[in-house]
Amino acid sequence: MVLVDTSVWIEMHRRDGRDDVKLGLQGLLDAFEATLCGPVEMEFLGGASPMERERLQAWCNILPYLRNDQSIWRKASSNFALLRQNGVSAPWNDVLIATLGKEADCRVYACDKHFELMAPILKLPLYKPGYLGMYVEENDNF
Repeated sequence: MVLVDTSVWIEMHRRDGRDDVKLGLQGLLDAFEATLCGPVEMEFLGGASPMERERLQAWCNILPYLRNDQSIWRKASSNFALLRQNGVSAPWNDVLIATLGKEADCRVYACDKHFELMAPILKLPLYKPGYLGMYVEENDNF
């Protein structure tokens, strides 16, 4: 499974969004490999217009969902501190998303630079789509 970050969902729904990102997400959806978590759903749906929210919620309803509890928040706070000790300042919600993905053994698909900065420190596997957005089983790029 691949945890899809808000940055990818936003890019997918922008008229002038990046084609490579759109194809990458489509490849994940076609392969039934995309997953969602609470912070991503909140960011994405919270930023949607009222007219779009219902349609977008339908997508959220059919995707596998990564749940979290207090232990995830504690791991995220430790990761947040580790990142700061290593000179990386990332938004708390991105650190939480990264932690959720890592703890669920998911790669994270994001087009947000914070994830590339966090990946080597947290040993977070990032997802890179294949040719024309095709789903790629494994890649070693963190």
